[in-house]
Amino acid sequence: MASSNKITAPELRARKGRGPKIAAVTAYDATFARLLEEGGADVLLVGDSLGMVVQGQPTTLGVTLDEIIYHGRAVARGSERAHLVGDMPFMSYQTGVVPALEAAGRMMKEGAFEAVKLEGGALYAEHVRAIVNAGIPVMGHLGLLPQSVHAMGGFKVQGRTEAAAERLVADARALEAAGAYSLVLEAIPADVARRVTEAVSIPTIGIGAGPHCDGQVLVCYDLLGMYGELKPKFVKRFAEAGKLVVQATRAYVDEVARGEFPGLEHSFGAPKELKPAPEHTGAKPVVAGTPPSYGPASDES
Repeated sequence: MASSNKITAPELRARKGRGPKIAAVTAYDATFARLLEEGGADVLLVGDSLGMVVQGQPTTLGVTLDEIIYHGRAVARGSERAHLVGDMPFMSYQTGVVPALEAAGRMMKEGAFEAVKLEGGALYAEHVRAIVNAGIPVMGHLGLLPQSVHAMGGFKVQGRTEAAAERLVADARALEAAGAYSLVLEAIPADVARRVTEAVSIPTIGIGAGPHCDGQVLVCYDLLGMYGELKPKFVKRFAEAGKLVVQATRAYVDEVARGEFPGLEHSFGAPKELKPAPEHTGAKPVVAGTPPSYGPASDES
């Protein structure tokens, strides 16, 4: 049974080597946050993946800092136990250490996050160090970097060569040295993910990185089978909720068309009739300011 205690960055870091493995899921609103947390998710990530699965964009690049903050507040309202992490969106940190620190601070103050996540390796170690020194936990992200999709030539597996694998290990160590408390490893060969995981003392969270990581993360719409346009090899659909939504909508449309919905059980009745006024007893009303009468006057004094 999932613990009812709030999950924190230090607790997640302490799971390295002793478990339990970290189960992370993306969330973008209060309703999904509540349901995913009830299902036992350890981490709720407000990913810039919302640009694709919520906004319908082809990449994550169009997501703004204000949008991440907006969705963060929504997720925070639906969550009590899970650890809340927010993606630092494209160009919120790439331009320098100070802009990165300011963006991370806004996410914590306005978005109700408990940690931020940024993409990239040693190149952003100083950014990570400054954010961590400000008291903000940082989750790193290596491998396939969706914010660098054009530079990488598309959504492609990374780390296939020995040189690339060595760079991933070096980047992971640089982020750990800068103070990151965990690392997302995306779309890299399983054996390379194992090497990275064994090379650092902080937990790795895989997405398309095989079974040797210290945890896993999936986009909620993917694991629920609600986002059919794109199905990467590493995604497992634990439900086909998308089909259920279509079936339920068709049933609703059919009942509306046939006039079956709403029925009497879904309709409000007429107002209840007012109760009849009480019968007149002949008693005179008491006028304010005069003493009440207790019967006929007596001759006795």
